Amino acid sequence: MDTGRPGALNLITDVAGLRVGNAEDHGALTGVTVVLPDEPAVAAADIRGGAPGTRDIDALDPSTLVEGVHGVVLSGGSVFGLEAASGVVQWLAERGVGFAFGPQPLPSPVVPSAILFDIANGGDKSWGISGGISGGISGGISGGISGREPPYRALGIQACEAAARPFALGNAGAGLGATSGLFKGGLGSASIVWQGVTVGALVAVNSFGSPADPLTGGLWAGPYAIADEYPLSTRTAAGFRAPAAWTKADRLGGTAPGANTTVAVVATDAVLTRPEAKRLAIMAADGMSRALHPVHTPFDGDSVIALATGKVALEGSRPLALSAIGSLAADTLARAIGRAIWLAEAVPGWPAYRDGPGAAA
Repeated sequence: MDTGRPGALNLITDVAGLRVGNAEDHGALTGVTVVLPDEPAVAAADIRGGAPGTRDIDALDPSTLVEGVHGVVLSGGSVFGLEAASGVVQWLAERGVGFAFGPQPLPSPVVPSAILFDIANGGDKSWGISGGISGGISGGISGGISGREPPYRALGIQACEAAARPFALGNAGAGLGATSGLFKGGLGSASIVWQGVTVGALVAVNSFGSPADPLTGGLWAGPYAIADEYPLSTRTAAGFRAPAAWTKADRLGGTAPGANTTVAVVATDAVLTRPEAKRLAIMAADGMSRALHPVHTPFDGDSVIALATGKVALEGSRPLALSAIGSLAADTLARAIGRAIWLAEAVPGWPAYRDGPGAAA
């Protein structure tokens, strides 16, 4: 039985017609990741988390006017990170990318985005504080906005400038400030080629739940790994055993922090309609359930955006083909999560999973 194989890069950019760019602010410990299709891509979204933060997601509903999107943004920064999409819109419009409705000086790109919360990860996020938040009401509005501007608009532009087929994983882009359960989270990607169709996933893992089984120390995504994507044998030592669920609440003294959300893009080069892309996003979201426990909590804004670049026509029964592609997308997203955790590097207060037994003690 043909189960497929990873693409040449084992990245979402193995899907024909896609580029990805990352940009980071290391002082703030945050970043932005941008997906740019060469041509407008059919898109849809599925949101299952209890605390989502998004922009232009409603435009992806199959009942709306939008037939394709010109970019997708995954960003740290919580609500501040939504501004990254403004930078991407500006960058695309200046290059003539977008929809034009009658005479207008610039086209209007459609750029849906999803954010994660990395505000409290230890990086310097003191935007607007230097001049007068402490001055309170008496200082007036002018005193409270004199600090530096949040970096996200600029990071969105930088990520567009960096867009290419190869791109970095781990502590890169939107994954720079991400954390996952007891461990450092990160940016992950993977791909699969099956019967002429390519499926890819890109994810910034910033989950409340754990990527690892507390009884064995192995990654929940372990069974989905292909070859040596993320080695597992050293992660099952007895020193890793723990009775807790290994969520962020376990790490932070039983609190329920809002410092979460896993955001992802799944893509295929298959020709899909908008309702079919919606089903792809729904099926792919199960990849989070395979790799993170618990998932879709009240503290996460877990979101999946699906893209179809329309390079490969489906043959035979479309529902059967879509079922296969959706299943592959879920497995590929689980693998991308495993790669994100394996490649993430420690930052102060958040150990790297790959540092081995006792790292999260």
